[in-house]
Amino acid sequence: MDSLYILPILLFSVVVHEIAHGWVALRLGDSTAYDAGRLTFNPIPHIDPVGSIVVPLLSYISVGSVFIAWAKPVPVNPANFRNFRRDDILVSIAGPISNLLMACFCAIFLILSVHILSPLLSAEGYFQREMTSFIINMFTVGITLNIFLAVFNLIPIPPLDGSHVLSVLLPEKLSVKFRQIGFFGVLVVIILMRIPSFWHAVSYIILTLRMPLDILVELFL
Repeated sequence: MDSLYILPILLFSVVVHEIAHGWVALRLGDSTAYDAGRLTFNPIPHIDPVGSIVVPLLSYISVGSVFIAWAKPVPVNPANFRNFRRDDILVSIAGPISNLLMACFCAIFLILSVHILSPLLSAEGYFQREMTSFIINMFTVGITLNIFLAVFNLIPIPPLDGSHVLSVLLPEKLSVKFRQIGFFGVLVVIILMRIPSFWHAVSYIILTLRMPLDILVELFL
């Protein structure tokens, strides 16, 4: 039970990520996600049976920690964009940007939670202590988690968001071949994440992006 506080912030973060894609697409002329009822914070329309339930559950059972999940991708029709190249890039980076904003909100809510709820950590009631610890831990891990989601999704390998950006920037023939990689890119990402030098580079970027928020938290705690 010690790491279950990761689950709600992880699921909420991936839902926000998908809503951001759909919301920006709507602003740029594509109402596909809106028409499908996907611009909602109700998690049910966003749930992917595998990525939102099976993978988090298996990871918790196998290693005692929930460290990855994803929501059902929102439908987007680039044919509705006013400016395909520009708008496809904007929609693609909207998800990672939303996660960086979520990291900022987690830092703010962590500060507020500690100031408001910390006296309950010494309360006599077990439930009060556990809930307070749960909330504080959730916002603490939410900072790094959302930065990780932003950085991870910007890796330029299909089907991650970064691949859409790269695809738009490539010459047309190369772009077509690049998109054909499809979900085989997941295997490439898994292999890369197991290479120490690549993982160290990703970790360095995450720590660098987290540094200003760590300073903010330290200033107000």
